[in-house]
Amino acid sequence: MTGPDLAVWSGLHVAVVTPFARDGTIDHPELVRHARWLADHGADALVAGGSLGEGNALSSDERRSVVRDLVGAVPGTVRVVAAVAATTTAEAARQARDAREEGARGLLVLPPYVYRGDRRETSAHFATVIRASDLPCMLYNNPPAYGTDVPPEQLLELVTELPNLTGVKESSGDVRRVTALRALLGDRVAVAVGIDDALYEGVRSGAVGWVAGLANAFPGESATLLRYCRSGDPARAFELYRWFLPLLRMDADPKFVQKIKLVTAELGFGTPRVRAPRLELTDGEREEVLVVLRDRLARRPASADPARAP
Repeated sequence: MTGPDLAVWSGLHVAVVTPFARDGTIDHPELVRHARWLADHGADALVAGGSLGEGNALSSDERRSVVRDLVGAVPGTVRVVAAVAATTTAEAARQARDAREEGARGLLVLPPYVYRGDRRETSAHFATVIRASDLPCMLYNNPPAYGTDVPPEQLLELVTELPNLTGVKESSGDVRRVTALRALLGDRVAVAVGIDDALYEGVRSGAVGWVAGLANAFPGESATLLRYCRSGDPARAFELYRWFLPLLRMDADPKFVQKIKLVTAELGFGTPRVRAPRLELTDGEREEVLVVLRDRLARRPASADPARAP
């Protein structure tokens, strides 16, 4: 696969959580501290204001500020990608233009919030938003969460029409979709795994990138796992993947934001605070997450340590 636009989507993209202060505002110093740590520990790119970043709970100005923070926090070798999502196409297009002005180097374009359009409406939304900027764009396909599916044939139509649509974050949960995308589109679009616990299968089917959630707390381990999966070392990759899976499965849970924020806080960044209508985990829910985390830390294999991994 060649070309700078496709290269944007290769590697580990951390869907960064948005930290909140006690008064509910964004904790900008903590966001910057976390971003720098992620950049120092294996992240190839940072995604601002995505689903995990509680983008639907951020105002337009807050979205801009998160992109601005990340761009200013990390070196140019680490790309900042802005998630773009709204209830209206016009607002999503405005977010795309705002992100470009703030220095984002790519866009992750989501389907509209709330309204579940048919194929014609969905294609029209994506086309309008993607045309609002000349940045390389990745289409976010997540039928379980957003109720709309963009199958490979529809994506081919969009890619043919939109030269800056060069990636797809595939979160259908069906690893066969990665194979189908690669078979139909070849190297015309880069495929990234969008659900943490599909990483091993997705990369072996042809995905080149990972938009990752648990990487907020385990960036080095995530980068190492992706490298093993892509290097053709299935035994070492599966050993690490098997260790990681109980944590990675939290990314596919309805309360994935709360769970990943809690794990990230336990590893020293941010707090479990979320914005309503989300609420922090109850005592029982919280303890379930912490039991899994403690168990995985106690059982961490040598290959999970990026400092010791070959």
